[in-house]
Amino acid sequence: MPKVMITPASMQHRPSPFASLLEGAGFEVRYPTNPELVMGLTGDEETIRQLKGIEAIIAGGEYFTPAVLDGLPELRVIARAGVGFDRVDVEAATRRGVAVTVTPTANHEAVAEHAITLLLATVRSIIPTSRQVAAGRWPRKPLATVRGKTLGIVGLGRIGRSTAVRAIPLGMKVVAHEILPDQEFVRAHGIELLSFEQLLERSDFISLHCPLTDQTRHFFARAAFDRMKPGSILINTARGPLVKETDLLEALRSGRLRAAGLDVLEQEPPDPDNPLLRMGNVLVTSHQAGADEGSVIAMGMEAAECVIALWQGGWPEGAVINDELRSGWKW
Repeated sequence: MPKVMITPASMQHRPSPFASLLEGAGFEVRYPTNPELVMGLTGDEETIRQLKGIEAIIAGGEYFTPAVLDGLPELRVIARAGVGFDRVDVEAATRRGVAVTVTPTANHEAVAEHAITLLLATVRSIIPTSRQVAAGRWPRKPLATVRGKTLGIVGLGRIGRSTAVRAIPLGMKVVAHEILPDQEFVRAHGIELLSFEQLLERSDFISLHCPLTDQTRHFFARAAFDRMKPGSILINTARGPLVKETDLLEALRSGRLRAAGLDVLEQEPPDPDNPLLRMGNVLVTSHQAGADEGSVIAMGMEAAECVIALWQGGWPEGAVINDELRSGWKW
């Protein structure tokens, strides 16, 4: 009986439809005993110990380094719950014949909803105002608006497109920077495509929806912040290292940026002394944009279906990152 482990904390409730699906397909379902595994805090040795003997994993935030992959010779599938796979060394996995999959259609709407929530909360100063009222004050300063303003979306994939269709009915003009845009979608929704520099200069709000790569790491650093409109707002629900936090902090303190809404940080969980956590104009959530009640089930089901398809000799179209393994891949 093949063994599969489910590590995301939001997916460890039992029973669950995705665990039942796996069990019905003949898998033995296991869960980690160390809660730090899914946060990527265990180190290679403990990661190997936790996953020893596992053939497939529905993965959260654990790291799959070359050393971890070397220590798990029985591992055949890493099924990421979500679309990010920056904590998996895909090249090393490919060399070892480990298929890496994502859940491309499961949580894009959840992330988009969270991005819009962060945007509205920061624009309208919801948290600072609530704290002032609780402290006995009654602030009456005019609030900022979203209608008539320009939202710049960096990355117009599924999540970026889902964010756009939620922003337009709020009266925002949407512009985007995307290397491979869906031209039909762009035309249908009247979205203007811009260069990265143009987007920085014209956007009142910027929302990040691009993957973390060597090219996009610290995409938003001092040079980018200096080109952004004074008083603009940054929203990041993608990956923390897209933003250089020391430069973001400087931009916020100087007033160049009005506020920031962050679901992701460079270090997760953050150091309690991270100064961003003490900024009144910064709203931080715990990397949970894509994990609402509906999307958790959808991600679990989609990841489980990928594992089962591969076990049964199929190939999940559009979900396998290292598609070059397709020819001759066997469990």
